[in-house]
Amino acid sequence: MRILLADDDEKIAEAVRRILVAEGWVVDVVGNGADAVDRACRRTYDILIVDIMMPVRNGYEVLRDIRQAQVWTPVLMLTAKTGEYDQADAFDLGADDYLTKPFSFVVLLARLRALGRRSAVVRPAVLTAGDLSLDPAAHIVRRGETEIDLTPREFAVLEYLMRHKGEALARARIVGAVWDSSFSGSDKIVEVYVSYLRQRIDLPFGRRTIETVRGVGYRLAADGGASA
Repeated sequence: MRILLADDDEKIAEAVRRILVAEGWVVDVVGNGADAVDRACRRTYDILIVDIMMPVRNGYEVLRDIRQAQVWTPVLMLTAKTGEYDQADAFDLGADDYLTKPFSFVVLLARLRALGRRSAVVRPAVLTAGDLSLDPAAHIVRRGETEIDLTPREFAVLEYLMRHKGEALARARIVGAVWDSSFSGSDKIVEVYVSYLRQRIDLPFGRRTIETVRGVGYRLAADGGASA
């Protein structure tokens, strides 16, 4: 999942970012409401995490502006404001969930997974390509009945390929979807992770699932890959 985190408390924002990245999610961080509105309207996110008390534009204004712009991405308010009227205002303006600080990271992750399952874009609970399956919520990959252990980044790359199975995807597009906006390296990093994935989901099973598309990038075979 790609998440936009809007919070001007740098320590909290960094702590949340680290936890989400460890889960294999891509996280963009902004420190004020104006940047949050701009990012939310220009890029596609699975979930927005928005603080209320931010400079330039507060969280309520962010909610109002993005909903007026027809952005229906699920929004979790993560804030120190605990009053019932604060929560009511947020829900009335279009928030989907509300979590007060201090908070449990276990609860935060559970709520984000729940929001991801009911996001504006309908997504299958388990992604499949032939006998290859990936469960985003449980973070499990299987080839048939065999569970395959992947790092968070490998999982994120495979998830993106499986969500677009049968499509030829440019390396730059994969980087844009899987790495956060602060990544400044070469898109050749995708080659490295495709190589890792082939060693885990293909070679032990005699398959060719991730195909190289010359001059373009990569494509994940919709049937799960022919025998090597």
